[in-house]
Amino acid sequence: MPTINDIAARLGVAKSTVSKAMNNADDISESLRKKVLETAVEIGYEKTRNKKNSPRKLCVLVENMDYKSPSGFGHDLVLGFEQMAVPAGWQADAVMITNELQEQTSYEVFMLSHRYEGSFILGLSLLDPWMKDLQTAKTPAVLYDNYIQDNPFVSYVGVNNIEGFKMAVSYLKELGHTRIGYLGGDMNSFISRERYQAYLSAMEQHGLATDETLTGHSYFVSECTHKYLPVLLEHQVTAILCEHDLLANSVMVHCMECGYKIPDDISIIGFDDAAFSAFTQPPLTTIRQNRNALGRCGYYALASLLDQTFISSLLLRAELVVRESAGKAK
Repeated sequence: MPTINDIAARLGVAKSTVSKAMNNADDISESLRKKVLETAVEIGYEKTRNKKNSPRKLCVLVENMDYKSPSGFGHDLVLGFEQMAVPAGWQADAVMITNELQEQTSYEVFMLSHRYEGSFILGLSLLDPWMKDLQTAKTPAVLYDNYIQDNPFVSYVGVNNIEGFKMAVSYLKELGHTRIGYLGGDMNSFISRERYQAYLSAMEQHGLATDETLTGHSYFVSECTHKYLPVLLEHQVTAILCEHDLLANSVMVHCMECGYKIPDDISIIGFDDAAFSAFTQPPLTTIRQNRNALGRCGYYALASLLDQTFISSLLLRAELVVRESAGKAK
């Protein structure tokens, strides 16, 4: 196995210099420290990341997601992870990351420099730099709503989207709907692709026709409601499935501003069961994912990876929450 001596020899510096860099000594420059860590990762240095008598550390890495406020989407994901990790003896740190950080520091170097043994990662898009790093990373990672192929050290945790949309389409069909549209997020997101394919699959399984003119995709909620929603309404859809609840609520508001009654004229179903979904007007019918349970599963999958049990995917059952935004077809 590579040692500190190997790192020192590769860089032409003293062993003590490498040791200082590994331990964040004040008399080592940031550029040299970074070079030492990058070299350590490059040669496969796997010395324990923790100082003597210090706690073992895991992290929840969060991008583009509120996890600090109780109503934030990521709050229960982080809480569920911590509820499992801390009693098991881990220090679990929640860390906000940015695209800039990912461009400046590789995933492996970040993890080694902070002495983290594994991560639960929330909110990455397919275009984020660390998604490329994770294709070959050896430091275990569990991704929420993202998937990396062919790397046994990375797992995917999420809800069964196919099952969720199948229940939603089945419910709408029972209510007499056959022209069911779909609005979703940017297709550079893994989960946006997954949920759109789940919608298409559910429609096919129930013998309902799909038409690209009855779908729309955008990163911006406003573009979905102002560009694509009018097209769906012009083509006389009687129900719309939305990728997430924020979009579903915006669609409801825009429809009502245009004179449509919900659910009398058009039915709307969201996804996630966000904290506000029970309090929209009308209360939103949606597909629930238990975010606290997903956080706990994130720890379970990560603990399995650390124990050399290589889980590929761990999917929770979806649940259709029936409220008042969906009704019989007009």
